[in-house]
Amino acid sequence: MQLTDKQKGMGLALIGVLFITPDSLLVRLISLNSWELIFFRGLLPFIFLFILLAFYYKKQFIKICLLMGFAGLLNAVFLVLGNITFIMSLENTNVANTLVIISLGPFIAAILSSIFLKENPDTRTWIIILLCFSFILFIFYDSYEGGRLFGDLMALATACLVACSSVIIRYGKVKNFLPSLFLAKFLIAFVAFFFIQEIIFIGLDVYFIFLMCFFCVFLPFTFLTLAPRYIPAHEVQLFFILETVLGPLWVWLVIKEEPTINTIIGGSCIILLIFYHTLNQLKSNKNYFNKSFTALSIVISKFLSLPGLATQCPHIDSYLHNFAFVICNSSNSLSSGGKYKS
Repeated sequence: MQLTDKQKGMGLALIGVLFITPDSLLVRLISLNSWELIFFRGLLPFIFLFILLAFYYKKQFIKICLLMGFAGLLNAVFLVLGNITFIMSLENTNVANTLVIISLGPFIAAILSSIFLKENPDTRTWIIILLCFSFILFIFYDSYEGGRLFGDLMALATACLVACSSVIIRYGKVKNFLPSLFLAKFLIAFVAFFFIQEIIFIGLDVYFIFLMCFFCVFLPFTFLTLAPRYIPAHEVQLFFILETVLGPLWVWLVIKEEPTINTIIGGSCIILLIFYHTLNQLKSNKNYFNKSFTALSIVISKFLSLPGLATQCPHIDSYLHNFAFVICNSSNSLSSGGKYKS
């Protein structure tokens, strides 16, 4: 069975976000300082992207890079600064704080779009934005008392830079910003190089760096760059809730870093508000909403029914049928405003 465009887009977004979720954990496990981490997060993905783009575009490689224009260059600058502030945030506050605050990126983008692109959000979106920022202040107060405010501010700067990147892409109508990402990774490595004194690897640092740069930076950002070609950007954003939830979970399971009660309360409220807002965007078109959930159930079913998983779980086929049935019926119920009936 051939996948539809919607299933392709959701598959790319789901896989991309799942690959990102251990990123913060690997940053914690690597013993290098901030600038050394930033250097490798620029250099290795730059090499991987060079191989990918050179192989795919061949003789058109240089021409494609030159076509990114001013919007592509500006986007690269925002990505460079965003990468730096992201690592600075992780080094100075809890992982949960960093990921929760960065999740505000789409709402900051909505504010910037209303100012520079004259795309005014509806009243409900403005209310959700105000509620989210009130919960962020709740988290900031706790961080101020715990000496983590600088890290939280760096996370907010990252969210602002991610928002600037999305707005400039929309303004410049950049359809292919892989060359912009390629340039950004080069600039990240170039800038970080001047702040490095001596790199000393300890233990499994080399392996963790490769895993981080390939599986948590290069692959997911490539997938997430391609996903909006098949599905709308706000639908891709829905999957990023997984990173906000799973990222702190991996860190807690492996190195026992626990978020504060303020972060748990404020973060949970923000995640629910983002989920509610994105779901309402999908529900604006009943057929579209139905197809989205149906496509998602098919993508997850295909992933879970891989031969290895089926062997280990003999009842997985019946489980997947039930799973798809519940998802599809739930989407029918939600899109029609009714209640789910078994």
